[in-house]
Amino acid sequence: MQVMDYISLLFRWFHIVWGIVWIGLLYFFNWVNGPFAATMDGDTKKKVIPELMPRALFWFRWGAAYTWILGIFLLYLVFEEGKVYLSNPASGSAGSIFLFYSFLIVPFIYDMLAKSPLAKNPKVFTAVGFVLICAVVYLVQSVFGFGYRGYVIYTGAMFGSMMAYNVWFRIWPNQKIIINGVKTGVPADPAIVATAGIRSKHNTYLSVPLLWMMINSHSVAMASDYAWLILCGIILFGWFVVMQMYKRAGKVKGF
Repeated sequence: MQVMDYISLLFRWFHIVWGIVWIGLLYFFNWVNGPFAATMDGDTKKKVIPELMPRALFWFRWGAAYTWILGIFLLYLVFEEGKVYLSNPASGSAGSIFLFYSFLIVPFIYDMLAKSPLAKNPKVFTAVGFVLICAVVYLVQSVFGFGYRGYVIYTGAMFGSMMAYNVWFRIWPNQKIIINGVKTGVPADPAIVATAGIRSKHNTYLSVPLLWMMINSHSVAMASDYAWLILCGIILFGWFVVMQMYKRAGKVKGF
């Protein structure tokens, strides 16, 4: 093995380790802490939240940062140095390369849509988002010549970038205000609470399909001209699974 192969293996390992830290805490916040916090009275919240949440959010936000950063390194090592993201490497073009790295601007487009009147109707927002995601997957596969591994990891990078953006620019800043409000007894603006909550929920829905992309992007077992449709189906199924988990989380009770 060459030095770059060892570096790639090391990056993959810690990419997964930090991903577990990040996503594990995401599920804790949404499926455990959320329903639990609703049972606490004001005095209990003043004791528990300022002690628990800063600790949990420390590992949460840095888990997101390191997962994303290591993912970018892997993206470069595997799909730029290795030249394996195109179904036909000879078909590479400036447009294809630009599109491959355009996931860096996707979080800003998502953020704009999430703050628009469109987001006031969750069903419409979800439907529009799903159509846009599938359109991008189709374009990178059919128009820009990305191979199966290429468009799967591209979609994963797109999802991961939106999630990391949410953590650092929407969830963490708002949570600091919320925690301070609980501590001082001056509640945060309901809009701030709502933004932190909905962005965390968006991340939870994005995470399950993302995990599929993380484990499936290095296999060609499903590669075909229509595999992009299967990927869209996986995304939809992942969202259905998350919806069922939310329903179950609200029914789990303490002793």
